[in-house]
Amino acid sequence: MNIVKIICLLLLTFSGFQNVNAQNDKTKTKASAVTQPQKIKAPKLKTSLGFFSDSVVISIEQAKAILGSSLKVTDDKNNLLNITYYQFLYKRKAMKEDEQTGKLSSTTSIVSDYFTSTPLPVKWIKIINEDLVAGEELYFFDVIAKDSQGRPFYSSNLKIIIK
Repeated sequence: MNIVKIICLLLLTFSGFQNVNAQNDKTKTKASAVTQPQKIKAPKLKTSLGFFSDSVVISIEQAKAILGSSLKVTDDKNNLLNITYYQFLYKRKAMKEDEQTGKLSSTTSIVSDYFTSTPLPVKWIKIINEDLVAGEELYFFDVIAKDSQGRPFYSSNLKIIIK
C-alpha cells in the first residue's frame, strides 16, 4: 500500500511539469521590427479670451464684456487650434455665519465644471455677470486643443482677476 502511494505521488509530481520552450529567433526579429512612435515636439501654445492671455487683472466691465467670447488657443506661429476640453473655475466672494456667535464673516467659494465647447454656456455667463464683484477670479485650466493633424496638446492656463 505504501508503494502505491509513492507511485501515485511521483506520477502527480511529474505530470505537473510542462514543456517550456525558449523564445525562438523568429519572434525576436518580429519584436525588434516594431517601430517606435515618432516623437513630436509640442508647440508652445497660448490660451486667450478676448485680448487677454496668461494672468491678468481687469475691471468688472471688461470681464463682463469678454465672458461671452470664445476661448482661443494659438501656437507660436499664430495658428488657431481646435479646443476639445477645458475646465473653468469661478472663485467668488461669499459670506459665512459663525454658528455660535451668529456673526457674519467673508470667505470664498468656488464653482467649477469641465466643458468641451466654447464659449461658456449662457447659464454660466448670466450667473457670473449678475454676481461678479472685485476680488473674484475666473480661471480656465487643463485646456486641451488639437492641431490640424488631430494631435492633442495641453495649452497654458488663463487666470483673470477682477479689480
